[in-house]
Amino acid sequence: MDEELRSLTERLRREAGTGTSSGYDRLATTEDLDELAGVLIEPGQPLWARELAAFRLGVAGDRRAFEALVLLLNHRDPPRCASAAHALARLGDPRTARAAAALATNELRVAYALHPVRLLAELRAPESVPALITTLRRRLRPHDPYRRVALACVEGLGTLADARARPVLNDALAHPPLAEAAVRALARIPKQRGGQR
Repeated sequence: MDEELRSLTERLRREAGTGTSSGYDRLATTEDLDELAGVLIEPGQPLWARELAAFRLGVAGDRRAFEALVLLLNHRDPPRCASAAHALARLGDPRTARAAAALATNELRVAYALHPVRLLAELRAPESVPALITTLRRRLRPHDPYRRVALACVEGLGTLADARARPVLNDALAHPPLAEAAVRALARIPKQRGGQR
């Protein structure tokens, strides 16, 4: 079993509780994608059921999961964000990068931007580099409390190795918590012709 799926199923089984084990087992094992999609629109479904259905649809490439997964990507609970990002990366929906970029750059939700930032690096979409540059530049303000988000941006820009990131990564060198990662990220960006940096 996929490690992300194992972690999710164990967590959601605990959330569901013993009184709902038959409903949980049905959602965890059914191969009927229409049944899973029905959970996302049926009123009164608990969050664990919606998350399990959305995750399973997402990894199956069923785009009916998109809206539910984006909501979970922006959830206050990090494990939900992580499982949503995992499923969105496998969903193959062209709207995913735009949604992740909007979440990553939303200053009102920056406390929950870590997983959207990581997802952007994984997607390697046209939106990825501009969104990571924008988010990182904002995190370089004095006394910014979101160092994990900043570090994820630096690492993501290193993964993407796009020359557009060079200026903001150079700025990150002046921030001790980011400097080592920024050096590694800059080293991955191909040097411009003529040896210019």
